Amino acid sequence: MSEESMTEAENKVPVEATDAPVEVNVTPEPETAAPSSEAEEPVAQPQPQTKAEVIARLKTIVSEHDMVDRSEIESLKQAYYKLRNAEVMAAREAFVADGGNADDFMPPADPDEVNFKAQMGLIKERRAQALAEQEEEKKANLERKLAIIERIKEMSASPDVADKAYQEFKQLQAEWKEIRNVPAEQISELWKNYQYNVEQFYDQLRLNHEFRAYDFKKNLEIKTRLCEAAEKLAEVPDVVSAFHQLQKLHQEFREAGPVAKELREDIWTRFKAASTVVNKRHQAHFEQLKAQEEENLTKKTALCEQAEAIADAERKNQSDWEKATQQMIDLQTQWKGIGFTPKKENTRIFERFRAACDKFFHAKAEHFKTLRETYAANLAAKNALCEQAEALKDSTDWTATANKLIQLQKDWKKVGPVAHKVSDAVWKRFNEACNAFFERKAEATSSQREEEATNLARKKDIIEKLKALLENPTDNVRSEVRELMDEWSAVGHVPFKQKDKVYKAYRETVDKLFETLHLSAGRRRVENFKRNVAEKEGSELTRERSRLVSAYESKKSEIQTYENNLTFLSAKSKSGNTLVDEINRKVERLKNELDEIRQKIEAVNEQIKAEDNTEA
Repeated sequence: MSEESMTEAENKVPVEATDAPVEVNVTPEPETAAPSSEAEEPVAQPQPQTKAEVIARLKTIVSEHDMVDRSEIESLKQAYYKLRNAEVMAAREAFVADGGNADDFMPPADPDEVNFKAQMGLIKERRAQALAEQEEEKKANLERKLAIIERIKEMSASPDVADKAYQEFKQLQAEWKEIRNVPAEQISELWKNYQYNVEQFYDQLRLNHEFRAYDFKKNLEIKTRLCEAAEKLAEVPDVVSAFHQLQKLHQEFREAGPVAKELREDIWTRFKAASTVVNKRHQAHFEQLKAQEEENLTKKTALCEQAEAIADAERKNQSDWEKATQQMIDLQTQWKGIGFTPKKENTRIFERFRAACDKFFHAKAEHFKTLRETYAANLAAKNALCEQAEALKDSTDWTATANKLIQLQKDWKKVGPVAHKVSDAVWKRFNEACNAFFERKAEATSSQREEEATNLARKKDIIEKLKALLENPTDNVRSEVRELMDEWSAVGHVPFKQKDKVYKAYRETVDKLFETLHLSAGRRRVENFKRNVAEKEGSELTRERSRLVSAYESKKSEIQTYENNLTFLSAKSKSGNTLVDEINRKVERLKNELDEIRQKIEAVNEQIKAEDNTEA
């Protein structure tokens, strides 16, 4: 197959080196321009060390008239944001070093960002203008080359005309080589037309055989050397560099004159085969890079989604915030371990991830700022209660002071939590002040100890009687329990150290009795209710159901309130334990009542359903 008979599939148009890699044409087409500044290896620039150096380099690029090197622009862009991130980290470290809380840190505004983005915009505009001018130049070059082809065609009309125009032909060839870029879609057809008319011209020449053979021999030597150079490129480790070198060899091959007709196919086939090897390596290299970048984009998109989910989630306590913070830090670590994504997505995906991180840490800073303010207010309130208790601890007005301290203890329970690191200390201070007074009070009232001991024995006896009723209930158990409870209330004080213990035993026994009595009474009430509701109908049933549902919701709300209060109570003291136990007993009793209401609602629903079926 001859060079001019290649199929369209083999004539792939060369592209700029900065675009996605494709196999370049392997047809020797002389009208292909010399590799543009974008196709050449970029001149290494020193890496900027400051944002000012980045902006200065961008300004230099704006002022130059050469084609913009996109790889350098991308490198400068990444360098700028890397330096910006370093500034933010340094500011954060300085803030913490000066005693600030890392959660309160807010990155300072970037005064250079407006200038940086302005220079990037100018470069984008200049590149678009340069590309437009380049297209106009390509169109003008196309017209010149078409004119050269037409003139060679005229000179190939006959052997006589060809002989006389030989020198003009050489000048046209030289002019052809000087003309560079033409529109990409015209390259293949333009080259075929030119090559065909050049060969027609040579076929018409009536120069002496030795001169023509010498010319063919010289061209064969050049093209053989180019084939050897192309074949060696298959061994070059850097596939991108090998690809660029191949473009230069193609240019030389196109500019070399024809060889003897019987050798044209062989020399071209050899050069084409060597080119194909280099092109395939180049294509595979960029396909692998592209696949890796797409995989990285998928990974980073997943990290963005996770970061956004964390940023949008609601958190109830400090443990939730600490867990979410660690999750966000883990995501940032994973992000750093993933390579680049496609250039058009690289900035967008980074901005998305950074926005999610900023949103989370800003919310965290606001949360803990509010929490610290609340803790500080609570601590101030508790310190004020400590001061009042300490002012009362040396008083000898036993009854009045005891009542005041009891009220202070109630007020203490109403105050919310304080920071964990001071919680124990402030409680210890308050408790010690209270205990100091009550211990002095107990010592001062030692004359009452004998009476208190007697009272203790009486209360223990009441507890034993209650236990006996629990094991062997009588027909009048309810009235007997009430009598014993009244008797308990009538008994005076017991020794202070025994007070909580004996009261706990009494309360547990009474609770068990009431639980037994309540369950039994509850079942009777439900059965009575079912008999009564069977006699009702229509709107009476509807009103009864509405009343029960309202009572059910009210009871549920009351249970929820008690259970919420339990989370704020401290059980570190005996009084704390007593209050917690009391609330737990109330909750259990309310739950039994809630279940009784539920059974009544079910009974009403069944009666309504039965009435509906009867009407149907």
